[in-house]
Amino acid sequence: QVQLVESGGGLVQPGGSLRLSCVASGFTFNTHFMSWVRQRPNKPLEWVATIAEDGHATYYVDSVKGRFTISRDNAQNTLYLQMNSLKAEDTSKYYCKESSRLFTTGWDKRLGFWGQGTQVTVST
Repeated sequence: QVQLVESGGGLVQPGGSLRLSCVASGFTFNTHFMSWVRQRPNKPLEWVATIAEDGHATYYVDSVKGRFTISRDNAQNTLYLQMNSLKAEDTSKYYCKESSRLFTTGWDKRLGFWGQGTQVTVST
């Protein structure tokens, strides 16, 4: 069974940084794309970033380009999201998810296995 455990969230001031981690198990990590998606209260899931199986390609939503960096350690089955220059609008619960290819839309928590997410709050 797929298990995804996100961590690293917290409360940070605007302009600050956080590094999120996601430890994955129950599937072959190095043959899957991995993504970060986020969700504000009462809002749909929003795709944030995706990294290809071997890390050779990364993709970002325009609103985080130049501020967020997605990376992975296939030896440790771990996904990361380095978030710099955080803004209030980045406040969300962040989830990691595996996929067979790049998806920038259509994320749905009713499909597949999801972790509990990690809350990021950017506020003074």
